Formats: sequence, structure tokens, C-alpha cells
Amino acid sequence: MRNTSVGIRDAKTHLSRYLKLVQKGEEVVITDHGQPVGKIVPMASRDLTLKDRIERLVEQGVLEPLAGERMSRLPPALPVPKGAAQRLLQEDRDA
Repeated sequence: MRNTSVGIRDAKTHLSRYLKLVQKGEEVVITDHGQPVGKIVPMASRDLTLKDRIERLVEQGVLEPLAGERMSRLPPALPVPKGAAQRLLQEDRDA
């Protein structure tokens, strides 16, 4: 995944240009006087299977590929009630 760094004024002026980069999978780092202050990142696609998401992370260089065909032996994802993960994260933050 490629990162683009841009100042606040340029980001405001050319927002649509930078959003197109984000739609293509790039991250845009917003800077103020050369210091990073924020980041625009692509939304995670919820339509991808676990295997597809792992493959995408391997392509982006975030993960290293497994040796052999071990990915096909991944267990199926556990069903989680809608919103349960978010509630657990919020409870952890509040604690």
C-alpha cells in the first residue's frame, strides 16, 4: 500500500483527487507544517471473505505469505452477533 503525504491546504483544495487515491487503496497522510496530523484510509470491505482479506494483506506487504497451502486449512470464522465486537471494545475502553 502506497502512502501519499499532503498539507492541509492542498488536501482541502484537491480533496476529490486524494479521495480517488484512497478509493484505489492508497492512504493519504495529512500534514500541518510537515507534521502528520491525520490519515485518510480506505474503508474495509465487509464483503471479502477471511481468506480474501488475508490475501489482500499479503499483496500489500502487511503479512508474509504462508509456505504451502496452509491457508486452505483455516477454520471457518465464528459467528458473532451484530455489534458484539464493538460493544466489547467499548467496554474495554471504558474500563
